[in-house]
Amino acid sequence: MKNPHQAHPTSLVALIGSLINNRQLIYQMTKREVIGRYRGSLFGIFWSFFNPILMLAIYTFVFTVVFKARWVVLDDDSKWNFALMIFVGMIVFGVFSEAINRAPTTIINNANYVKKVIFPLDILPVIGLGVSLFHALISLLVLMCAYLVFNDYINWTAIFIPLIFLPLAFLTLGISWFLASLGVYMRDVGQTIAILTPVLTFLSPVFYPIDALPVKYQSWMMLNPLSFIIEQARSVLILGMLPNWFGLMSYTIFSLFLTMLGFSWFQKTRKGFADVL
Repeated sequence: MKNPHQAHPTSLVALIGSLINNRQLIYQMTKREVIGRYRGSLFGIFWSFFNPILMLAIYTFVFTVVFKARWVVLDDDSKWNFALMIFVGMIVFGVFSEAINRAPTTIINNANYVKKVIFPLDILPVIGLGVSLFHALISLLVLMCAYLVFNDYINWTAIFIPLIFLPLAFLTLGISWFLASLGVYMRDVGQTIAILTPVLTFLSPVFYPIDALPVKYQSWMMLNPLSFIIEQARSVLILGMLPNWFGLMSYTIFSLFLTMLGFSWFQKTRKGFADVL
């Protein structure tokens, strides 16, 4: 049995080494999580396709039929493109929200790994991120199929979407490591995040473009780390525009810094998990 109180490395080399050495375990556990979520249901994993299709239909009806809204930056008044713009925002936000809502209870729900076996605890938040990215991938496939049906083409700039999601993954992972550790010592963290997430939905440009806000509020909106990624995802997927390379590079550097900060915090505090659990 390992010593649960031993110190753990916090360097970038240790982070990369953990991801590489445990890549097969991460893949298998992520796959198990995805399959387990739908085990016992009639349609199984196909629910991961049905859900985004249903949500896309709901967004289209509510915002274009009920509210009769339009997207300021679109050249046309197509209700389909309006719904797709909202759907992009929900996909990006979904990656972040699913992972961070899961993070505070990640260690608590896997207490047996802390106490009984030699297990790389730091990969548990990675698995949570992997599950959310899987659902985002399915939603992106639905989005691209819908765009092709409604517009008869797909913007070639969509090839840049992995570069848009990469820094988002770094950001989400860093916050997940922090919350996973904090959730062990403060059980109220999970409930707090569950309350804050819906609020953050409306404080992010999910249902509206940043340009729709008064100019004096736009700079404040950009302080939200999700705003830039949501806008960039819409640019490459729907508007056919190239990414903001300078902004993307700056965001990636910031996200990597936050990833290292979260990993370091997790590694330094994990030696107390066994005592608390």
